[in-house]
Amino acid sequence: MNELIVVIVNQGYDEAVMTAAREVGARGGTIFNARGTAEAQDLVKFMGITIHPNKEIVFILTAKSTRDKIMTAVKEAAGLATDGAGIIFSLPVDSVMGVKLSDEN
Repeated sequence: MNELIVVIVNQGYDEAVMTAAREVGARGGTIFNARGTAEAQDLVKFMGITIHPNKEIVFILTAKSTRDKIMTAVKEAAGLATDGAGIIFSLPVDSVMGVKLSDEN
């Protein structure tokens, strides 16, 4: 019924993620600063994309009914084909307390 969308982007692209997500129904998110562990020589290019060690991880908790719209919007704004080089995936969430994710819950 609910999903956790996880977005890992290059540092500085968290606002692009959240702006795109909010435009299609996300109510908010949580941002974590992170650092990748790739070796320095591996940072050059991977599949034509420059890999940067400093990352931001964005968690967006949402109703399953809005998951695909949010993921598509985030992919277009900050996905792998952009400078944000975002990796996006979702995980099922069995139970949520303390937050209203949609008018249905």
